[in-house]
Amino acid sequence: MEVSSPSDSLQKGPHTSSNPQLPPSPPDSTKVSSASSRRNSNSEIAESPCHVDRSGNKASRCYPLPPRCKPDNKVLAEDLKTPDNHVVRDPRLIRLTGIHPFNVEAPLSELFDEGFLTSKDLHYVRNHGLVPKVEDTEIMDWEYTIEGEVENPIRMNLEQLIKDYEQITYPVTLVCAGNRRKEQNVVRKTKGFSWGPAGLSTALWTGVVIGDLLKAARPKRGAKYVCFEGADRLPNGYYGTSIKLNWAMDPNRGVVVAHKMNGEMLAPDHGKPLRIIIPGQIGGRSVKWLKKIIVTREPSDNWYHIYDNRVLPTMISPEMSADLPDTWKDERHAIYDLNTNSATCYPAHDEKLPLGQGLKSYKARGYAYAGGGRRITRVEITLNKGKTWLLANISYPEDEYRLAPEGEELFGGRLDMSWRESCFCWCFWDLDIPVSQLQESDDIMVRAMDDAMMVQPRDMYWSVLGMMNNPWFRVVIHKEGHTLRFEHPTQPALMPGGWMERVKKAGGNLSNGYWGEKLSGEDAATVEEEPAKEICMINKEVTRTITIDEFRNHGGEVEPWFVVNGEVYDGTKFLEGHPGGSVSIFGAAGQDASEEFLAIHSENAKAMMVDYHIGSLDEASLALLTDRESEVLEGVAVRENFLQSKVWSKAVLSGKKKISADTKIFTFNLEHAEQLVGLPIGQHLMVRLRDPATREAIIRSYTPISKNTERGKLDVLVKVYHDTPARKGGQMTQALDALPIGHAVDFKGPIGKFEYLGRGACTVAGRPRQVRRFVMVCAGSGITPIFQVLRAVLADRDDPTRCVVLDGNRVEEDILCRADLDAMVYGDGNEHRCRLLHTLTRPGPDWTGLRGRLSAELFEKEVGRGPAGDGGEDLVLICGPEALEKSVHAIFTGLGWKDDDLLFF
Repeated sequence: MEVSSPSDSLQKGPHTSSNPQLPPSPPDSTKVSSASSRRNSNSEIAESPCHVDRSGNKASRCYPLPPRCKPDNKVLAEDLKTPDNHVVRDPRLIRLTGIHPFNVEAPLSELFDEGFLTSKDLHYVRNHGLVPKVEDTEIMDWEYTIEGEVENPIRMNLEQLIKDYEQITYPVTLVCAGNRRKEQNVVRKTKGFSWGPAGLSTALWTGVVIGDLLKAARPKRGAKYVCFEGADRLPNGYYGTSIKLNWAMDPNRGVVVAHKMNGEMLAPDHGKPLRIIIPGQIGGRSVKWLKKIIVTREPSDNWYHIYDNRVLPTMISPEMSADLPDTWKDERHAIYDLNTNSATCYPAHDEKLPLGQGLKSYKARGYAYAGGGRRITRVEITLNKGKTWLLANISYPEDEYRLAPEGEELFGGRLDMSWRESCFCWCFWDLDIPVSQLQESDDIMVRAMDDAMMVQPRDMYWSVLGMMNNPWFRVVIHKEGHTLRFEHPTQPALMPGGWMERVKKAGGNLSNGYWGEKLSGEDAATVEEEPAKEICMINKEVTRTITIDEFRNHGGEVEPWFVVNGEVYDGTKFLEGHPGGSVSIFGAAGQDASEEFLAIHSENAKAMMVDYHIGSLDEASLALLTDRESEVLEGVAVRENFLQSKVWSKAVLSGKKKISADTKIFTFNLEHAEQLVGLPIGQHLMVRLRDPATREAIIRSYTPISKNTERGKLDVLVKVYHDTPARKGGQMTQALDALPIGHAVDFKGPIGKFEYLGRGACTVAGRPRQVRRFVMVCAGSGITPIFQVLRAVLADRDDPTRCVVLDGNRVEEDILCRADLDAMVYGDGNEHRCRLLHTLTRPGPDWTGLRGRLSAELFEKEVGRGPAGDGGEDLVLICGPEALEKSVHAIFTGLGWKDDDLLFF
């Protein structure tokens, strides 16, 4: 469903339009050019470093400042049971490797929208293990050494580094070598996890040029390398790597020992209190939590230097790589300088461009970067798969710093930029494309070139680690009626979406050089992807049979066992060696981990499972573990409540009722006629089905619309997203719609942090609240949890709680549960207790209600600015697509509401 809200521009990107709701488009708009713009910018810094010459006059040029950080970030709930339970993080970051270790990138649009500099909140993070804990009181005493092939070994602390050496500041873009790896993983699984195109960030780094330190240590004759080692102890020792000594000594390379990021001390995820920053090279060389600088005659022999950050020859498979130690140690395969790369940020993935509204052109925008100090000199766009090219505009915000006057200081360091020609940062490209040309094109592709005339290749170079992926970035254009919809190649981590996954599922050959399109004369045999080699994960000498009781006795933190494909594995011996730490294994203990394990792990990891294989579940135990509905219950034949929090329970589909063109109510019979669902008001349940084609599990959360007092049945309202020629529909909703009457479906629950107890009393994350007024904001099928709470409030005539419901939709037919809502509010005489408002963005001629988006003006008029604070409490309940939720959050906080008063279902 298309949701009407001002957040469309936030998630989907601005069009070239005069629409006042759309944000400005220049990517370097964070530049400070006046005191007025400074007050309205995202800058955290009270005083802008606008330049003042020796006569006291402000210079005419200024440079970008860091965006403002979120003041309300905290330790997230998912980190509380991990070794990182001391680290404050931003919940917007996308986790790429589960809960721990912390490897994340920002949503691409949000990263781009922050501008040239990235806040520490959204800066990407690559951690191999736990984050060392360093108290603020210990920072200045943090010691590190310069040792090895030096005449004058040095041991010093951070206080001495700051006091005894000149401090410099300059911007650097750090890029993970795995940036865009998800594209390689779609073609064929590599040994690396799935980065999207947001594995890069830019910050201002303050510290000491490493050449000054090395000169003080005096390297010996014959020394050629500088090794770095951090404090993060990992299964294979401390993380470490090396670069060439002459690079470290070259001031044009800009290698710095840094202790500040964007003017603040380093955050824990970014190396607190000390790290190396190596501009122009992959992020894996910029060691965090620095403890040792070691000058050597040979490259580092650290395990992570040898077996990480390499591009092996493309013919080496993950299976082959396990037996090629000499290949791994070959320095010719090591990655240092970044390669040339670019990506399109707008149009964003799934962004829609309406036609016929007077738009003549669309401003496509994105980023580009190069390595080794090289400058991006050219960015080109093709709308016809490379037959012809258009030259894009390029902006270089980095150059603004070069114009600072001599002696300029920023964050306690000299702004060391005016003399340097090397480019250390990303740049931004844009191109106004006529909408008429977009209508005639199937895709937009971008490539960049640097000043060494190195240009991005058309085709992918697949390698076993999936590093340095940089083929042309392709965005597909779908024509959907009077709308163009744009589709990026992939989405990060295990997030579904992107034309590559869609093409591969349809049988396309993504390695044929034509983006999976069938070539003229190409038969099915040549298009079919070569089947992946089956990896043996069992020890064929193990014949032990394990019962369900024996297995469940190992579901805790002593000898944790887990199941993959019906086989039992003991993770005890790998607790220290697991890259994700022991918490990853304890989280799977006593569980069937098949789906998550097989989806995330590489072929090498699967091959390692042989060493931990201890037996097989017997058939009866496997059935119990898989279905779990038999795990009922300690001799109780009939349960009063259907839902169980740790056990899947089966209900039988007994009816389907169509209530709109694409929405149905699915009715399920519970285990017996007197059984209650057992779902508290305001909470949800999980539904599990199997994909009819792949048999993979599909799990989604829903809120029933049946009353929690009803017995024997369960009603779930579902909007069905069907396949179209242009896009894949909803996996779960189509599977539900295809189910025959009489088919069993799995349910589990309840889940959710909100529960309504009655008469204004509720709990949020276990904390009691007394609510005077509920403000309920929803769209489409997001009405269901709102409906559940509203019904409970209005059913009790003595309940003093008031409600305001704002329901945003596109057309009148999209308003769900309308008759029931009207009956609750108007039929029962509850108009004085509830105000029910619907607004449409595409109303018909007979519509007499509100028109337009769920906007700030509407909320301020109908709800007001901030909680009233007159003895009662207001609580905003929000449910809808992600774009709606982000928009509502931004609007309400802008109107003075606190995050504690905003609850997202």
